[in-house]
Amino acid sequence: MGGRHDVRVLEPSPPAVNAPPFFADDPVDGGEVLPIDRAGSRSWAVVAGESGDDGLLGWCGDRWLVRGPLAPLPGGYRATLDSLHAVAEHLVAPCRFAATGKIGLRFTYRGFGTPFFGADRQVRVEDGVLVDGDRRHDLSTIRAAAAFLEVEPGAPADVYQPATALDPDARLTVDAASARALGDWFGLGASLLEQLRADAAEEDAPGRVQIWPEHFDIAVDLGREGARANFGASPGDDAHPEPYLYVGPWGPRAGEFWNEPFGASLSYSAIRAGADPLEFLRRGRELLTQ
Repeated sequence: MGGRHDVRVLEPSPPAVNAPPFFADDPVDGGEVLPIDRAGSRSWAVVAGESGDDGLLGWCGDRWLVRGPLAPLPGGYRATLDSLHAVAEHLVAPCRFAATGKIGLRFTYRGFGTPFFGADRQVRVEDGVLVDGDRRHDLSTIRAAAAFLEVEPGAPADVYQPATALDPDARLTVDAASARALGDWFGLGASLLEQLRADAAEEDAPGRVQIWPEHFDIAVDLGREGARANFGASPGDDAHPEPYLYVGPWGPRAGEFWNEPFGASLSYSAIRAGADPLEFLRRGRELLTQ
């Protein structure tokens, strides 16, 4: 941007925040150019659109600062999802926990990873490749990746119950196209959920947008008492073979919108077919406040 603006992006940014309560930067705290629409600031979508610079627009789209279309899921998506879930639970989150006592992860470029911690260290996965600073490691097994990171594999004891079994020598099945699809899903989720945070009032007390390693979804909770809910983007689970957005009220709800036992969902296929994902989340918010 040539120093013309104070800018913010969806990914974690250095320097490391080594102070409670979050031990992490807030990607939309201040700034003249933001990845979301908020009064007093401009969005990347507006800036990139006005610039006429295709290179800038592509850079923004690659980082979900400007939302774009979702591609069809590759055939190896589910196997890659399961393997990267194990990597998140048994490797990436433990690296952050050892330094800060926190387990929350974030959307990072073409994948997921930690906020910066310690001496500006960040551990992340990009297109299915494990990245630690300037070093890269092609995933093969949990044991080999743990040696690369110099960490003992396994979820922190008594912090969360991992959904994936720890088998250090099991072969990890990761293909770049499927890993990229997962990264794109987390990127879309981060963009949508940060917009919800920007929409929220002070009394909604919004939390931070994070990827929880045990569930492996990106989510935020917000809303006043009696209308609070979890809003998130799941990459898929046993009950949902493809990714989906969800609204999970903290209390029971009834009505056509609420199409799940836990609340409401909007599928990856529905979004690709033209459903508006932000409108879905905002409609859930609206119904909760009625």
